[in-house]
Amino acid sequence: MTDRSFRGGDGETPAPALSSGDVIAALATPWGEGGIAVLRLSGDGCTALLDRAFRGRVPLSRTEPWRMRHGHVIDPEGEILDEVLAVRFAAPKSYTGEESGELHCHGGALPAQACLDLLLSLGARLAQPGEFTRRAFANGRLDLSQAEAVLSVIRSRSREALTAAGRALQGRTGEAFRDLLGRATDLAAHLEALLDFPEEEIPPLEEGDLRAGLRSLKGRTEDLRQRCLGGMLLREGIRVGLVGRPNVGKSSLLNALLQEARAIVTPLPGTTRDLVEAVTTHRGVPLRLVDTAGIRSSADPLEALGIQRARRTLEEADLRVWVVDAGEPLTEEDRELAASLRGKTLLVARNKTDLPEAVSEAALKALVPGCAVCSVSALEGVGLEALKDRMVEVLGGSGTLEGALSITRRQMEALDRTGEALQTAASALEASEWDAAAACLGEARSALAGLTGQDPGEDLLDRVFGEFCIGK
Repeated sequence: MTDRSFRGGDGETPAPALSSGDVIAALATPWGEGGIAVLRLSGDGCTALLDRAFRGRVPLSRTEPWRMRHGHVIDPEGEILDEVLAVRFAAPKSYTGEESGELHCHGGALPAQACLDLLLSLGARLAQPGEFTRRAFANGRLDLSQAEAVLSVIRSRSREALTAAGRALQGRTGEAFRDLLGRATDLAAHLEALLDFPEEEIPPLEEGDLRAGLRSLKGRTEDLRQRCLGGMLLREGIRVGLVGRPNVGKSSLLNALLQEARAIVTPLPGTTRDLVEAVTTHRGVPLRLVDTAGIRSSADPLEALGIQRARRTLEEADLRVWVVDAGEPLTEEDRELAASLRGKTLLVARNKTDLPEAVSEAALKALVPGCAVCSVSALEGVGLEALKDRMVEVLGGSGTLEGALSITRRQMEALDRTGEALQTAASALEASEWDAAAACLGEARSALAGLTGQDPGEDLLDRVFGEFCIGK
């Protein structure tokens, strides 16, 4: 196993190799003041270890599993550290699938730390980030997609995101991945049989069935990708850069979308000198709005720095919203900015529609062919919901948020690789290039195997569980 590090109070400390034979312990609730703090333990012997710290009317080892027991945590000198509740979980009916236990002490950093220090002094070791969930995966309590969904549940920022993560946690994402892998394996077996027996005549129907099966698999993969794309939007949100020349109303639009005065608004051009970021949620999707400095030529060094950051946002954002003043004719600065936006994921916000029209939607579409134009008035609050709808639709494509499945960026990358391999395999089949088609099906199966957790490898597991906090 690959060793990693966790940060303790004294800085970087080498983390011990993962082992299911030792007892791990960690605080499962956030540090700080609260009603209770929950300390979690897992591993063979954790009940005996708890009995050395916990004093109740009946020892925990003689209490039936899953029943809470009242008592106290006692240090080696016999002093009471805290009044607690304790419970044990018998394998395999625990979160990790191992013998497990919990101490529920008073909230607050001091009692939680004192109880944790005592457990560590009695022989437990501090859990690594994600180690409880990793043990649940290793013991077959969760598949890999369910394990990754745990983090999605924790990080959900909307009810829709929580629902999508809940579907994945119930195993629906894993079921879909396994279904694709099974179908890909069947096709690969059929193709390998044809390759292994070249002396046999290949019935035309069999070739047709193979091509039809591959088309069906491609379609199922794309349908799943669309559902997962919706889950990605719910999980990670969209970084939206508001760009435009000075004084077109970018800051006013930001404030209107947030329904709060987040950015300073004045009649003077060039007021915004730095990036102003804020998050709002629409249809369950977090929209990370970034107000930028007006893009123009400027000799002011501070404004020039802000413009440089605005151009960087223009390149790095998931979606650019080009804000145009509908009450003024297009300027040369507008046209130069439009040229730099061509070919990028773009929405045009035709702002200040409360003023007499000087710029039409048709003129903007002619300037940036294929762009979507939303007419809004930040001052009067007109068109804002439609603009947010389009923000979600542009990134979501045909993906639906209804029935979305929570998915990580790693999983989406693997699903994309699967789709690309299947497309190449289909092209090879059409050209009767059987060896190439078989190789591409192998690539698709490899990508799907990484999604289902079949022989995932230590590097992949480190990447997946390294994102978790200690105690989960």
